[in-house]
Amino acid sequence: MSKASQELERRAEALREKIRYHEHRYFVLDDPEISDAEYDRLVNELKALEAAHPGLITPDSPTQRVGGQPREGFVKVQHSSPMLSLDNAYNEQELRDWARRVYELSSTEKIDFVCELKLDGLSMALHYKPDTGGRSKFVLAITRGDGSTGEDVTANVRTLRSVPLTVPAAALKKAGLPQEFEVRGEVLMPTKSFVRMNEEREKDGLARFANPRNAAAGAVRVLEPNITAQRRLDFYAYFLLTEGRVFRAEQSEALDALETAGFKVNPNRKIAHSIDQVWEFIQKSEEKRETLPYEIDGIVVKVNDTARWQRLGFTGKAPRWAIAYKFAARTGITRVEDILVQVGRTGKLTPVAALAPVPIGGTTVSRATLHNMDEIERLGLLIGDWVEVERSGDVIPKVIRVVEGKDHPRGTGKFKMPSTCPVCKGHVVRAEGEVDHRCVNVNCPAKLRESLLHFASRGVLNIEGMGDALVDQLMEKGLVKDVADIYSLTKDQLLSLERMGDKSAQNILDEIEASKKLPLERVIYGLGIRFVGERTAEFLAQHFGSMDDLIKVATDDDEAKSLEELQQVEEVGPRIAASLREFFLEPRNVALVDKLRRAGLRFTGEKKVRGTALAGMTFVLTGTLEHYSRDEAKRMIEDAGGKVSGSVSKKTSYVVAGEEAGSKLDKARELGVTVLDETQLMNLLKPS
Repeated sequence: MSKASQELERRAEALREKIRYHEHRYFVLDDPEISDAEYDRLVNELKALEAAHPGLITPDSPTQRVGGQPREGFVKVQHSSPMLSLDNAYNEQELRDWARRVYELSSTEKIDFVCELKLDGLSMALHYKPDTGGRSKFVLAITRGDGSTGEDVTANVRTLRSVPLTVPAAALKKAGLPQEFEVRGEVLMPTKSFVRMNEEREKDGLARFANPRNAAAGAVRVLEPNITAQRRLDFYAYFLLTEGRVFRAEQSEALDALETAGFKVNPNRKIAHSIDQVWEFIQKSEEKRETLPYEIDGIVVKVNDTARWQRLGFTGKAPRWAIAYKFAARTGITRVEDILVQVGRTGKLTPVAALAPVPIGGTTVSRATLHNMDEIERLGLLIGDWVEVERSGDVIPKVIRVVEGKDHPRGTGKFKMPSTCPVCKGHVVRAEGEVDHRCVNVNCPAKLRESLLHFASRGVLNIEGMGDALVDQLMEKGLVKDVADIYSLTKDQLLSLERMGDKSAQNILDEIEASKKLPLERVIYGLGIRFVGERTAEFLAQHFGSMDDLIKVATDDDEAKSLEELQQVEEVGPRIAASLREFFLEPRNVALVDKLRRAGLRFTGEKKVRGTALAGMTFVLTGTLEHYSRDEAKRMIEDAGGKVSGSVSKKTSYVVAGEEAGSKLDKARELGVTVLDETQLMNLLKPS
């Protein structure tokens, strides 16, 4: 190996170690030392180095957490030893009865217990095998399944930043661990991630997940690892096995060893020297349940002495040496006094039950979500009904059933979703096949903040500096009431804002002015029309050539003709066509478009008829082409009617390979996909 190659390898390994260190600080210890931007810079530097020199890539590199092709299914794998379920205790007496049996079977009253939070997630077993340099590497992740057999979800679990891909030799030595071991724990979705994901799903017109546990389970079992990565899951370790046996003489020691080895172990744990101390821990944990950043549904109590486990044995399917104390369900029964409508930041109208105040889980609840009209109809809910309400973490309380009986008479008021937005009086629509009603006025005050951030974001109108903080201030001071007001801002107005200097104000004004020169497709994309993304906006601009022609077709009095013409645009189907028509039939949206026209944005573009030479073909680009950039080659393929994908599959028509082509080329050969060089691609693009 040359000196230059050795230097590159040293640099790559140094970057990997630095990134692993900061991943551990951030994702395991929750104590970052550097900013997100600095972390991203390190990762991007490593990515660039590995892209330029593919031979430097190692399986445990932080850049390889997400990669590979979508899987076609999950393989069943048998566990090294059963992943057992636990018996439950639902009150103090049942807990003390369990402890009494443990004392009796142990013939002693001196027993220590380990108390741990019962995380409401998905149980998982991680396997580590020996690696070079005395390290251990992550090789396998198995879901609990039926306890004996689970599913191999290794590729997905690799994306979890709190799962170490390697454990250094020094950490193994300090923890007293061999190179081969198994870690069991819980995959969960933090509450903030759950709320954020549901907001994103709602924005995209998708159904919300019912709770974080279901969301986590769904994320682990999707067939594309990159989707798992987007769900922001976490992993907490709680069990350690070596050679199929429990590690260490005490469970508390095993937890400490896991922490020392670099795994995330929940800090909310305690060694209790009596059942009274166990009960005290349970009470304190239930009190702070609402403040935790994730869902728990109880406390797991284990005998600390693992040698005693074998003597205590099992009852049917559950061990006698452990029990799960389950918290009481957080529900209450109250009366629905009215049904109100809230408008969310995406324009979705959500019916909300106004309740007679009821205490649930230490908090008085007076509002509960009803989600949508389908849910109201499913419940058979009337205003005046008595209902059972469930509260779960930071998620808004929800009505789970109508209660009927002598003491709970039925209501009489029937709810109907309004036809106009309660905030702005704009049109409310419910697309065919969807459950949600939405306000289509882009300037509705309830959704203005989201509209402004989208309009100014990179890849749209690209107004750098107009982020959350600035948009919040502009709205608070009433300086913007729609996205077009951005173009009326003055320097004096900007200087009146907090932390805004002369140079910063001028930079923002320059960015705003520069955005006027961006092409028509950016303006269409910036309007925030539902289902119209960057690619669809480009097709619309190329097909119609002007905003006026697009609006003319979308608002044609003949609805059938309008929808038919809109669907002649590439990749525009019935759903997008209906969304375009709904948007431009709202007078407030047309008024906004006229205001943007007066501000000087570009409303015309190059009308382009897309070719058909590559119609129906899917291409994947890999490596460096000699005469064209990736983006240029992509545009030429799309202009000829073809599609460009980021991954190789059996459905791929051609892989176009340049210099230093990577794993996509190997995948193409493996699947028998035809590989083209740059010249062959150009020949395909030539008119016949």
